[in-house]
Order: sequence, then C-alpha cells, then structure tokens
Amino acid sequence: MPWYAWLILVIAIGSIVGGLLMLKDSAKKLPLTDEQLKRVHERNAQMDAKEARDR
Repeated sequence: MPWYAWLILVIAIGSIVGGLLMLKDSAKKLPLTDEQLKRVHERNAQMDAKEARDR
C-alpha cells in the first residue's frame, strides 16, 4: 500500500477517535429531581417486568 493511503487511513482513524473523545468529554449528567428519578426507576421496572412476561 502506498504511503499516502496509510496517511489517509491514519487521519480517518484519528478523526473518528478524536470525535468520540470530544463527545465523551462534552457529555453531562442530567440534573433530575427526586420525583423524576423515581418515575424513571418505576418505568424501568415496569418495562423489565413486561419484557420478562413477553419471553
């Protein structure tokens, strides 16, 4: 493989990895109230029970 193909390959992989690292750094937790968090947990429990019944 010629040298410029390796260069393009390295640049492509570097941009993908760099983009993923930037996305990870910019991710923030959502500030949820206790009531919202409780509703999320209840909904997850309901979905888990529904999936267990469907199997």
